[in-house]
Amino acid sequence: MDNFAEQLVKKNETSSDKARRVVMLIVGVLFTVSLALLSLLQSGRPVVSFLGLFLAAAAGYGTYYFVQNTYVEYEYTFTNGELDVDKIIAKKKRREMLSTSIRQFTDFGKYDNGMDETDDMTVILATDNIASHEYYADFTDKTVGKARLIFVPDDRMLENIRKFLPARLRAKQ
Repeated sequence: MDNFAEQLVKKNETSSDKARRVVMLIVGVLFTVSLALLSLLQSGRPVVSFLGLFLAAAAGYGTYYFVQNTYVEYEYTFTNGELDVDKIIAKKKRREMLSTSIRQFTDFGKYDNGMDETDDMTVILATDNIASHEYYADFTDKTVGKARLIFVPDDRMLENIRKFLPARLRAKQ
């Protein structure tokens, strides 16, 4: 019987994330409107006016694109001892963050903000920004070397992960 679990985690926005989005939106709209007005003032030069309108449209699209890319979700997929973590941006683009075997975990447990990461460790954050229920998994990956995944598995995901943990980590749980 296959062991399979899937979980979608939406990243909760901090006040700084919201402020950054508002600032990007305001600056982008002001820049777009300024370019459009400057191009309209150049009515005597049709080439410059057309180029200004084109740049204004590009700035408007760029603003929309960057604001949309601030909406982030993470998808955890567990299949027979393999954990895949994907980052979903604006509900359109999917980027694989990692794919690893649970049997490669060297440490696993509840994450505490006071935990130290070494300088040679790559930290992979795939969390909803609520620290009270975060877990960590330390492992060595062929692409990034020593890594620590910080994530928020639900009960079903945790149950499946614990089944495939190395014996010494399972005993620690």
